[in-house]
Amino acid sequence: MSFKSLVSVVALSCVSLAGMAKVHAAQMPPVPEEIKDAGQLRAGVRCDQPPYGFQNGNGDFAGVEVEMSRQIALWALGSKDKVTFTCVTAENRVPQLLGRKVDFLIATLGVTPERQRVIDFTQPYRWGASDVVVKKDSPIKSIKDLDGKTLSTLKGSVQAKWFEDHMPGVKTLRMNSAADALQTFRQGRADAYTHDAATLVVVAANDGDARLINEPFQISDAAIGVRKNDEAFRDYLSAAIARMHEEKLFRVWVQQYVPQNIQSYYLSVFEQAKPEEKL
Repeated sequence: MSFKSLVSVVALSCVSLAGMAKVHAAQMPPVPEEIKDAGQLRAGVRCDQPPYGFQNGNGDFAGVEVEMSRQIALWALGSKDKVTFTCVTAENRVPQLLGRKVDFLIATLGVTPERQRVIDFTQPYRWGASDVVVKKDSPIKSIKDLDGKTLSTLKGSVQAKWFEDHMPGVKTLRMNSAADALQTFRQGRADAYTHDAATLVVVAANDGDARLINEPFQISDAAIGVRKNDEAFRDYLSAAIARMHEEKLFRVWVQQYVPQNIQSYYLSVFEQAKPEEKL
């Protein structure tokens, strides 16, 4: 299935995440006292995952999830500047939260049963799928063709766990960062590279020697992560997400950070219903 076809299929589902919001903006709960007392939010974000979270050429934090953090700071504390950012990776983001290094995670964090045992999640703000990128001339046409091949991925990622559980015949090279995993693939040390489909859409668009398999798997919700027993903050963040959807802020941020030729994919994950799992 082509990327264009995938977006068309997703677009057939017209139930937006905004419509599924559990909390209406007008019913936003009060800001938790501990947040007001601290006077500053500490957000854990990705620094190597454009367009969600990255550092630009000046070293400034940027991306859709960074903008979400700033918007929460504006609503909760009166200023977009009242948030500090910590770079987190797929492997260390949950430990950073549990170790109280950050107050919450807006870090391409998929909702999984394993994670739900140790942290809490807000309502989802988008869905996400995984996919695989290969060289343009690769004989690999589908996920099943990866059996016996070498796959580059990230330590602690849901993709690594999915292949471990579903295709143990695939050898995985688990890297510390998305940049390292992509470089491993480009150097030919791996036959393919798996990550969030949203990340791989950008890779394929910018690399004439790479193509997506276009066989999405491991479809899940992405949400903000908070510590257990932090219900008041969790509920406030869920209300903030609902308000972001109602005010169509995700569309603004996608248009700010995503090249026009691939914006339709990103708009679909924020504004359309999650597709059904096929694998």
